[in-house]
Amino acid sequence: MSTLTALLIVLAILMTVVGGETGIRSFFSVLINTFLLILVAILISWGINIPLLILIFVPLKLVTIIFLGTHDYQVAKNSFYSSLIVCLATSVIILGFEWLAQAAGLGPEAGEILVGLSQMPGLSYPLIAVAVAIFSTLGAVAESAVAMSSGLLEIKKHNPEISYEELKASGAKIGNDVLGTAMNTILFGMFGSFLSLFLWYIRLNYTLGEVLNEKMFVNEALIIMYSLIGVLLTVPLATTFLARNMVKVGEENEGK
Repeated sequence: MSTLTALLIVLAILMTVVGGETGIRSFFSVLINTFLLILVAILISWGINIPLLILIFVPLKLVTIIFLGTHDYQVAKNSFYSSLIVCLATSVIILGFEWLAQAAGLGPEAGEILVGLSQMPGLSYPLIAVAVAIFSTLGAVAESAVAMSSGLLEIKKHNPEISYEELKASGAKIGNDVLGTAMNTILFGMFGSFLSLFLWYIRLNYTLGEVLNEKMFVNEALIIMYSLIGVLLTVPLATTFLARNMVKVGEENEGK
């Protein structure tokens, strides 16, 4: 048994024990999303149109992340809509900044690894960079949307008479906590995955200017910024979207 298989088994057991049925669905959501990412990489390597793949697989990944990982349909539905809108907005931002950064492709650090291999595989590196950035922001956006929707739904269940303004104010307070935890998670995740490269920069005496103009660092930093922007957009959008929907449903039920 390989280490990866053993870890998957431990993960499945822990998610089942802690989360029950929802934990089992979340575990399968992880497996399905992993399969989708591998499939996207294979299709890109075959030369399939990258923008078309993004349009197809972004909603598919959001569906698997949100609907399989959430037990409440109303939370999942509103989280999906708000996440999809935020992903569209961040995609526009990503296109603009990737064009300005011009950091797509392979840096000089990959030279020794790729000696004897072609670095021109016939694929668009800028479009690949855009695809990587968009898929990298999905997790943070979906997580924030589910957290906001779940919190507001619980408030509405415990206080059915709550008004739209009160629900929105409660959502703002929840959003502050969500923003803090999400940003810390993203930043520490970047530091953990990027630590070896930082050590490399230090040992090779890179100047600050060289680091800021290094492709690998720029790409990672941009992805972190996209994720943070996505979370910042998700919190108010999910709050407004869900609060209006809950108040509207409550008024319709009272009318009946």
